[in-house]
Amino acid sequence: METLLSRREDGVLYLTLNRPDVRNAMSLGMVLELRQALAEAEAEPQTRIIVLRGAAGHFCAGADLKDMAGARLRLAEDPDAIVKINAAFGELCVAFADTGLAIVAVLEGTVMGGGIGLACVADVAIAGTSAVFRLPETSLGVVPAQIGPFLVERLGYAEARRLAVTGGRLDARAALDLRLVHAVHPAGALDNAVAAVIAEILQCAPGAVAATKALFAKARFHTPASLVQHAAEVFSAAALGAEGLEGTSAFLHKRKASWAP
Repeated sequence: METLLSRREDGVLYLTLNRPDVRNAMSLGMVLELRQALAEAEAEPQTRIIVLRGAAGHFCAGADLKDMAGARLRLAEDPDAIVKINAAFGELCVAFADTGLAIVAVLEGTVMGGGIGLACVADVAIAGTSAVFRLPETSLGVVPAQIGPFLVERLGYAEARRLAVTGGRLDARAALDLRLVHAVHPAGALDNAVAAVIAEILQCAPGAVAATKALFAKARFHTPASLVQHAAEVFSAAALGAEGLEGTSAFLHKRKASWAP
């Protein structure tokens, strides 16, 4: 990995965006390495959580504009050069949004553009008080294209539209008020807050977490009535599966389930 730092510990994969000289701006190389890291984590049965963070006190300054400049130079030979780069980031967001693993984003310092997109696809977004959020695309004459759907999903149509047309700027507390993030902690308490969230997630069965995320994703586009049968089948499969049997037994015998540390 050239743009990421990674370490595994007790079922958790820690991925650190590591381009500190550009506040971890997201190059195409970083996009591809994040996709690779996610695929490897999904193939590793012991990995249950991915924690995303940025190096040197910043999360991510959005897309690396050098990539777009390079794509412009290739337009004569490849008219879709910019389309391909933009779509690659969108595919990354979709992959992280759709994974059955739990995703935790730790947001500090600069969180711009695509960095906000990664925050929106995380299951849990925790901000430090240093975090400053900005959606600068329209002020640059471009569109927050790939993160737009995830921003609407997280904030709702009205707030997403307001941020987009104003080049939205938010401090950590304002981001919490909008529910862009789920918690805000001072720098000295951030690591403990992340550890507490990890501990809570590890108490939950990994298969049940994945199935729940998939059901909730489906629920966004269907009425409750249309999901009754599907939800019942999902529940039955879980209850009759190994995790359901183990969880019930652990509860009755007042012990930790096998998946809990």
